[in-house]
Amino acid sequence: MRIFISADIEGVAGVVNAQQGTPGNPEYERARRLMTEEVNAAIAGAIEGGATYVLVNDSHGPMVNLIPEDLDPRAECIIGRPKAMMMTAGLDASFDAVFFTGYHSGAGRHGVLSHTVSGFAFQALRVNGIDCAEATLYGAYAGSLGVPVALLSGDDQLEAQCAELFAGAQMVVVKQALGHRAARALSPEMARARIREGAERAVRSVAGCTPYTIPGPCRLEADLASVGMADLCATIPVATRTGPRSVAFETPGVEGALQWISVLATLCGTMR
Repeated sequence: MRIFISADIEGVAGVVNAQQGTPGNPEYERARRLMTEEVNAAIAGAIEGGATYVLVNDSHGPMVNLIPEDLDPRAECIIGRPKAMMMTAGLDASFDAVFFTGYHSGAGRHGVLSHTVSGFAFQALRVNGIDCAEATLYGAYAGSLGVPVALLSGDDQLEAQCAELFAGAQMVVVKQALGHRAARALSPEMARARIREGAERAVRSVAGCTPYTIPGPCRLEADLASVGMADLCATIPVATRTGPRSVAFETPGVEGALQWISVLATLCGTMR
């Protein structure tokens, strides 16, 4: 049984503000330790459930957040960026299931630190009309490979937006959103215990999980944070300008949509 873990930070118990996800300050150092320990809980639970191989992909921001020397040595880890397929780098059809840990709700939604891919660039991302969180996008990419999402951990607003997409998946809610930068959270110890239990259940019940797919062809619509960003993104020859702050792309499938999202986020990052 091969398990792939995509690890983000905003949905981790105890994380509630942007400083905690930004390198260069003591709060970030604390948050990355909390993130690493939640991943360790998922690894331990997966192995207790029968997993024989676990690959973890660091999926937040600079993608060098996990503390390698503190990570459970029974798992391998992908760190750094840029990398193909970003939050699901390393995932292929040989895996039996995907876990999303520390995930969050999408741009424009209620939820702790809600955003989709880039809080700086995007106010909304839609694929075939579906308002997407990161779990929506990368879960659909996993589904295109025939791999189901079997576990999600994060806040209650992630559950509200995404849990119904992933039939049979375990949902571990580690905090209740009180706002974009406030939450009522489980203690880190309790959050890890529940993630570990959920991961074990997820592996044991993976046969009951159904891959989530967004069938192609796909139309990606991106609402940018400013007119200037849309001006820049509209210079891409295959882009269609659909509004003052919006552009669209046609792709064969969700993989192509994710590739364009990475390009747009990188372009908009030059305007900081």
